[in-house]
Amino acid sequence: MAKAKKTAPKSSPKKPTVKKPASKKSAAKKSAKPATRKVVKKAMPKKVAPRKKVAPKKPTKVASKTVKRQAPKVARLPARKPAAKAATKIARTTRPAGAPDANLLNDLLKWAKEFGADAADALYVNGESISVAQRLGKREKLESSEGRDLGLRVFVGKRQAFVSSTDFAAASLRELASRAVDMARAVPEDPICGLAPEELLARTWPDLDLDDRTRPTARKLLALASEAEDAARAVKGVTNSEGAEAGWGRTSVMLAASNGFSGGYGRSGFSLSCSVLGGEGTGMERDYEWTSAVHLEDLMSAAKVGRNAGKFVVRRLNPRKAQSARVPVIYDRRVSGGLIGHLAGAINGRAVARGTSFLKDKMGERVFAEGIRILDNPLRKRGLGSRPFDAEGLATSRRAVIDDGVLTTWLLDLAAARQLNLAPTGHASRGVSGPPSPTTSNFYLEKGKLSVKELIGDIKSGLYITDMIGFGVNGVTGDYSRGASGFWIENGELAWPVSGITVAGNLKDMFLNMTAANDLEFKSSTNAPTVRIEGLTVAGS
Repeated sequence: MAKAKKTAPKSSPKKPTVKKPASKKSAAKKSAKPATRKVVKKAMPKKVAPRKKVAPKKPTKVASKTVKRQAPKVARLPARKPAAKAATKIARTTRPAGAPDANLLNDLLKWAKEFGADAADALYVNGESISVAQRLGKREKLESSEGRDLGLRVFVGKRQAFVSSTDFAAASLRELASRAVDMARAVPEDPICGLAPEELLARTWPDLDLDDRTRPTARKLLALASEAEDAARAVKGVTNSEGAEAGWGRTSVMLAASNGFSGGYGRSGFSLSCSVLGGEGTGMERDYEWTSAVHLEDLMSAAKVGRNAGKFVVRRLNPRKAQSARVPVIYDRRVSGGLIGHLAGAINGRAVARGTSFLKDKMGERVFAEGIRILDNPLRKRGLGSRPFDAEGLATSRRAVIDDGVLTTWLLDLAAARQLNLAPTGHASRGVSGPPSPTTSNFYLEKGKLSVKELIGDIKSGLYITDMIGFGVNGVTGDYSRGASGFWIENGELAWPVSGITVAGNLKDMFLNMTAANDLEFKSSTNAPTVRIEGLTVAGS
């Protein structure tokens, strides 16, 4: 009993729970004995239920014969651990890792219509994540987060408004719906807003295997980061480390709308990266390697991530300046995805409708070299950008946006499609507090027929880019100018490292003079193999 007395003060959060019954006993002890018996008989049954949460040792602190008679009950309390587990399960049901109770969103839509909305949709997002990092063998970061949000969009005629909340109480959600309708009545009309017609809604969708149901511990992630950094530092020539980082996350999404759509899905993600330095003093260089995947088993091994980071930085040591020239340029697959990322921006329906895209008049025309095929595939299993339906409830499908070099489609959500008088393509994406907008899913350039060695084999003098710096792209004109580093090519071989150079051209010409290698790798939601572009201007010394 004395041990319980010493331990009790350390558990400060539990003090308020225990103090009240203790003070009653103390008062009862000072009063007449008959009164004490009454207090004990009434108080003890009340204390049994709370003791599932309260340390059982504290009540035995009171020196009373009556309490001693209850000792057998107190002794059993530590064995009530299953009750604590049940409480945890209840908490997870209230805040699920997957979609919420569908009635929650349906009630929100019903309240919005009761307050005067003509139509509405509600979006629920639940996310949790763990992120760890270490540098030079010491842990630098350990973060864990969890959150959930609910967004409501309402329509009153051709007016729309958006509200969001993290308070899921029924009274709060009713107030949210009322406020949203009031806001919609006050804003200007938007002739292109509105929900999808029922005939365009997705009714069924495939299982894309987007959720690795294993939840790694922070210890497991730290082990991956440690293995990657150790492997990188073991490479000869590596002199320092910027650290290694590992992360995991899971997101659950559910969408419901008054047009009858209701659906949800979950997605997990794992990532690992390592960045190290080589050389000494002003001659130091930095490089990195990274990997990401929906399932843990699809990640590149930690040791390979580290070895690659070390190998990449060592080969960059002692760079030279390149002479300014107009030469063929090779984009390594680590950076080539940025080129088709510029394409994605240029064929975004919103940019086309505003007239701010350099490809706005190129539909049905050749914009890439013959043989080039670029796809957007939201239905790729375990894809980092996969989604069974879009943010407006429309079905998604695999599309060749560039087929044999010809532009075949824009990326359209409902609003952009209405502006351009075209059918939507199922590319809408949105958050809980804003309108949808078109985005890509798994966007990639199909691999070509040549190996990387064959791609550079006939180049007498040229540039091989492994890293890009800055962002100098004009989406209206297509003008392109970015800093770069990599290797100079001489007689079909990588001759020496170069840095501090600028590559310039125009995306229209670059696309028409592009050749793809056969080394496509899916590391993100936008991917491309190594590519060669003829006739770019390289500005060096």
